[in-house]
Amino acid sequence: MNWGALALAAAVLAPTAAQDVPADLTVLPPVPSAYAAPKTEWGDPDLRATYTLDMINNGRIAFQRPDGYAGRVWLTDAEFAKRLEAAKASDAAYSEENARGTKGLEAWMRAEPFARRTSMLVSPANGKLPPLRPEAEALRAAGRSSWVPGQAYDWLDDFDTWDRCITRGFPASMLPFRYNNGIRVFQAPGYVVIHFEMLGDRIIPLRSREHWPQAVRSWMGDSLGHWEGQTLVVETSNIRVGDGATHDVSRRAASPLNVATQGTPANNAIPVSPQAQVLERFTRTGPGALVYELSYADPEVFTAPWTARITWTRDDGYEFYEYACQEGNMAIRNNILATRAGRRQAAGKAGN
Repeated sequence: MNWGALALAAAVLAPTAAQDVPADLTVLPPVPSAYAAPKTEWGDPDLRATYTLDMINNGRIAFQRPDGYAGRVWLTDAEFAKRLEAAKASDAAYSEENARGTKGLEAWMRAEPFARRTSMLVSPANGKLPPLRPEAEALRAAGRSSWVPGQAYDWLDDFDTWDRCITRGFPASMLPFRYNNGIRVFQAPGYVVIHFEMLGDRIIPLRSREHWPQAVRSWMGDSLGHWEGQTLVVETSNIRVGDGATHDVSRRAASPLNVATQGTPANNAIPVSPQAQVLERFTRTGPGALVYELSYADPEVFTAPWTARITWTRDDGYEFYEYACQEGNMAIRNNILATRAGRRQAAGKAGN
């Protein structure tokens, strides 16, 4: 794989200096590097912890930058004050939990610089995803899922992989969601394992082999990691190829961005080509925070690479519960039955 383009796209993210909200609100400082993370028993930086992305989702920080922020990476003081007011209102709805000593959304926003960000996306500089290539946009627009307004449902090929309880996709699984935002990191000599509260796990060898042959694909791709100082760097290729327009379920892909991450494209049907690759950087910036950076390139789909940077919040008291998606998934059957009932009703009206 050609990782040069992704490395170039992520060059602005190299961890070299402490991060504060700058006076120039259009500037994104480098990732903080002053914190010396504890070491594992075998000498690697210790990332082991439970993290949650709930605060990002609850704080309504969008993936793409809303137009009103005019190219700024950071909120103004007045804009941040409004975000804090919304956080206070949200906290007030959970007075029972707050009485137990839990910290609410407002406390997180006051303590975490990321809470002043205008978007998760940091490259391109306008905070917007690069346009899709015409062929890819046609496939996205023709994609079928339960997120497409007014769609009829006839069989499994009318539903995406998340509808069918298979996967949220990659790198979509690494980003904030509407719920089940827990991520647990395990380490062993030569490996890092990422366990999601919702659908899936990643086992990342630390440079113990080459990437799989191109014909071998998986939903989460083939990830290989290495350490650059305090930062875990992970290169992923061999992501499952396909689109959401095909009627062949075996040729469907999972969208690299899931519609349930705020500010992502509609339909949940961005295609994936054989050239898709991801470069990630995991850096602990303090006892309770990890900065996660993601650069994605798929030159057959997007007209340019794009990069996101978010902060994971450590919460070792966060509980994971079984995500029993298949056992409770009546949506597939119900949507198909509703489509058939609607057609019968329409036929009856036409016959009258």
